[in-house]
Amino acid sequence: MTSNSNDISTLNSLIATTIDSADGYEEAAKDSESGRFGSIFIERAAERREVMTTLQGEVRRLGGEPEDDGTMLAGAHRVFVNLKSVVTGKDDKAIVNEVERGEDHIKAKYEEAMADTDLSPEVSGVIRECYASVRQGHDQMRDIKHAMEGGR
Repeated sequence: MTSNSNDISTLNSLIATTIDSADGYEEAAKDSESGRFGSIFIERAAERREVMTTLQGEVRRLGGEPEDDGTMLAGAHRVFVNLKSVVTGKDDKAIVNEVERGEDHIKAKYEEAMADTDLSPEVSGVIRECYASVRQGHDQMRDIKHAMEGGR
């Protein structure tokens, strides 16, 4: 695989995961019972859409066709989250737990991409920049989850 096609493939994988994340945040905002986390979820969704746009721009710059849809797995995951929210009565704690689990997944995907030594320096740089936003979102959800657990 040429470096360029590896770059595009890696970026498109991250785009799909980032779309999943943005969609997940939008679902979480709809499901949040009290709405107390709704604005946080909406902000994070918007940030993830910005990251997605940055990554798509990089794929275009490399002459590739950017991903514009999430992963199939995420579709199944969203159905599960929606089903779970109905069963749990749209409990904020359950929603935050799901969001945090999704954050662990996206953070791991970006970290895996950053460890790929076959990527061009330009693409590695873009991924690192986008990772800063991903990490911030992950840490925020982790902190919210821990605060909720402390308040049992």
